[in-house]
Parts: sequence; C-alpha cells; structure tokens
Amino acid sequence: MKLVSYNIQYGIGMDGEFDLERIARSIEGADIIALQEVTRGFAKNGHVDLVARFCELLPEYFHVYAAPCDVLLDVSTENGRRVERRFQFGNMILSRWPILATRHLLLPRSRTIDKLNLQRGALEAVIAAPSGPLRVYSVHLDHVSPDERLSQIRFLKDRVLNFVAEGGALTGAAEEGFPDPPLPEHFFLMGDFNMEPESPEYIAMAGRPDRYYGRSLRANELVDVLDRLGLLSPQSFTWAKPPGDGPVKMHLDHCFVNFELASRVKNARIDHSALGSDHFPLWVEVD
Repeated sequence: MKLVSYNIQYGIGMDGEFDLERIARSIEGADIIALQEVTRGFAKNGHVDLVARFCELLPEYFHVYAAPCDVLLDVSTENGRRVERRFQFGNMILSRWPILATRHLLLPRSRTIDKLNLQRGALEAVIAAPSGPLRVYSVHLDHVSPDERLSQIRFLKDRVLNFVAEGGALTGAAEEGFPDPPLPEHFFLMGDFNMEPESPEYIAMAGRPDRYYGRSLRANELVDVLDRLGLLSPQSFTWAKPPGDGPVKMHLDHCFVNFELASRVKNARIDHSALGSDHFPLWVEVD
C-alpha cells in the first residue's frame, strides 16, 4: 500500500504557476492521498473549484473534502437567481477503496491581530482497505504560533487515540436498520503540521527520545515513520521558500502511525522533484 501526503498550496508551484495537472501526475500511483490547502473560490488561483478538478483528474478515486474555513466573498444575481461566492480552504482525502465514514475535526484556534489565521482542521476517513479497515487523517496545523499548535496537537491526539471509545462518526445504527461503520485501531496521521523534528510540538506528538534507547514504542505516543526508519536528516526537508533553490528549507510535513503499524512501514521518501507547490509530497509504503 502506498500513501502520499501533499500540501498543494492551492495549486501554485515553485515557479508561481497554477497547474493541477502536474500535481496529479506527481501523486500518480498512490493508493491513498491526503491533500492540504485545497480551495474553492480563491482569487489567487482564479476561483477554481479544486475539489471538482481533482475528481476530474483522478476519477478512479473515492474522495471526501472538508473546509474548516468557509466565508462569504460576495453575492451576485445571474439569470434572476442569487449566486453566492464563497472562499473555502480545507483538506481532502482520495482513496482507491471506499471511504466508509468520515469526521471533520475542527482544531482549537485563537484570534490573531496582525497575522492571517484560518480555522484549521483534520479530516478523518475510515477506509475499506483490502487488508481491513483503517483510518487516514489529512491534517493542517497553524503556521504562526507554536502555542496554538500545541493545543491543536493535544486535541488531535485525544481524538486519534480515543477513536474507538468515542465511536467515530456513527454508532448505534442498528436502531435505524443498517450496520455501524467499523472502528479500526490502525491509523495514518498525515499532513502539514508546521513543526520541525524535535520541536516542542513534535515532542508533544511523538514523545521525547531517551539518550540511550531513543524513542520506545508506547501506546500513548504516535510514531513518526521517517524517524522510525532512520530517514530524518538535513536533506529530508518538505518545504522550501520559492523558487526552492535558496537556503530556506524546513521539515514541516509528517506521517505518524500507531505503534502496531510501525513494524509494517517499509519505506518513506520525500519527492523533491515535484514542483507543483512550495511543499513536497511525502510518500509512505506499508506492507
């Protein structure tokens, strides 16, 4: 199974050009895709409905979309009917296999005064994978405040680790004559976390390493697949300041799994050849 996470920066690449086709080509071959910064009605990309375009470009995939930020831009009249134009900014998951249930998790936020701060979210999908149901999350955390990211991580970890106890999107469906969706323990938490390895936010997610033993597998901590595979390095950056050939590079995108999945992750890589965004796709291969 191949999974990929990609913050697509609303389709605008390192060269400043809007090109969804090259983004679709760069994630070709993935079984499950987690996208961030998927927009509708955004002036910077000509108000294109990116959800509809990805459905056209990748018609073989099931999909879900959630926009934690949704605001009215303007109202007009066309052919005697009112038309509302809205700006939506959110996360998307595409899967070769059916998406059985989904939740839209709104993350904690606070009002900013001088910096843009959109409502952030995590999109949860229960997917009917061939080896059994699993959960995939497409995540986008705050980009300005470490304190806000810490509160978002605490909230997110509670939802992810207590998913079975909370019951996901729906339980008790027998009352209405249809079955409950499954409640899988296994999960992939993927996306743009806007935090670098060993930052306070990263440690809140994955735990602090011991000087001798490193990070041991623990039920209450999430496992970073790149760290587990020994692939974190100065060259494992996932974001670069456009046009991408300068010194400003950071590792902001991650894939975390539950401890039981850690041994089944076989490989991970960052595709620095993909130039469709200011981020780079993070690929994970699982047995």
